[in-house]
Amino acid sequence: MIYFDNSATTAIKPKSVGETVYKTLSTGTYGNPGRDSSDFSVNASDMVNHARNQIKQLFNVPSTDLVTFTNNATESLNTVLKGLLHAGDHVISTNYEHNSVIRPLNQLHENNQVEVSFLPFDPKTGRLMIEQLDQLLQDNTKMIVCTHASNVTGYVLPVKEISEFCQKHDLLFVVDAAQTAGFEDIDIQKMQIDALCFTGHKSLYGPQGTGGICLRKPLEIEPLKSGGTGIESFNPLMPAHYPTHLEAGTLNVPGIAGLAAGVDYVLEHGTDKIRAQVNHLTDMIQDGLEKYPQIKVYTPRNYETTGVVSFNLEGVNSADVGQWLWDEYQIATRSGAHCAPKVHQTFKTVEQGIVRLSLSSFNTEAEVKTLLSAIDKMIEESQEEV
Repeated sequence: MIYFDNSATTAIKPKSVGETVYKTLSTGTYGNPGRDSSDFSVNASDMVNHARNQIKQLFNVPSTDLVTFTNNATESLNTVLKGLLHAGDHVISTNYEHNSVIRPLNQLHENNQVEVSFLPFDPKTGRLMIEQLDQLLQDNTKMIVCTHASNVTGYVLPVKEISEFCQKHDLLFVVDAAQTAGFEDIDIQKMQIDALCFTGHKSLYGPQGTGGICLRKPLEIEPLKSGGTGIESFNPLMPAHYPTHLEAGTLNVPGIAGLAAGVDYVLEHGTDKIRAQVNHLTDMIQDGLEKYPQIKVYTPRNYETTGVVSFNLEGVNSADVGQWLWDEYQIATRSGAHCAPKVHQTFKTVEQGIVRLSLSSFNTEAEVKTLLSAIDKMIEESQEEV
């Protein structure tokens, strides 16, 4: 089997990730962090604090207090957006967004009268039309929230320019790093990102059910969840200080331990090395697909991209292509709408969908060659049917 669906989740992880989760669950020495003074609680606290330190190092967060753990990037984005935006606010986003941004914004618009504008991109080149930001800016604009990279095409958005626009107009800058954490170089202080929302189960190689929020400085975020924290039990509200302010309930200690092991892998290998390896493989795929006039590739070659190549075979539903690759060659891909409706509306692929290949540092040249052979066979069979 060949796995090319890493943008959804990395199925193949470093061995240390599974071993660390197993150790946390099997040794009987990890309890509930921050709840008592026993070794069980202290061991768990130490593990969580280690993970905070690793995240702090990877993203250059000013303090471990500003690293909050969540279940995934979706929870992180819901927490930040619903905790910062209020009635009368205006927010700018983009047409590259995943539903983890679009749906909370629509909910805030419907329930709280938050105004939302979306910045378009050019369907011919894939370039985000950043020059139109001035046209979308309003007196009540509070924030720009955007994905760091498209989960459909892999296009990396010009976050430097967006950040500069935010600084110029005193706007909050929130970045969805679900597709880039562990792949792109992210320094929230240098890039002036106010809130970085990430997930653990993709390019950080951690378990599912892990993620977090990294803040450049403390923000007045209304907690999405309230509950026990182990401290200030007589306070009817969530404690005001971070990270406890956004961490109600028992943390996923085994998952966070596995996430720390995944981040260790990224820190050890380096994002530069990982990115170069994956980009080499995606270049091989792009080169292979270019020879087929029946194939339309949506991943741009003139801009920075993640380990994604997305395409369609003319006249064939993307689901049929994905199913054929699995049935005939046991190649796992992703087809359909990818929870990114505005991308498909822009590309006019609402009905056809798009086939996405997404690679990680565990993919190989041999797997890419098998894929290209499979596509060659698929093209040949499609021509015979015509």
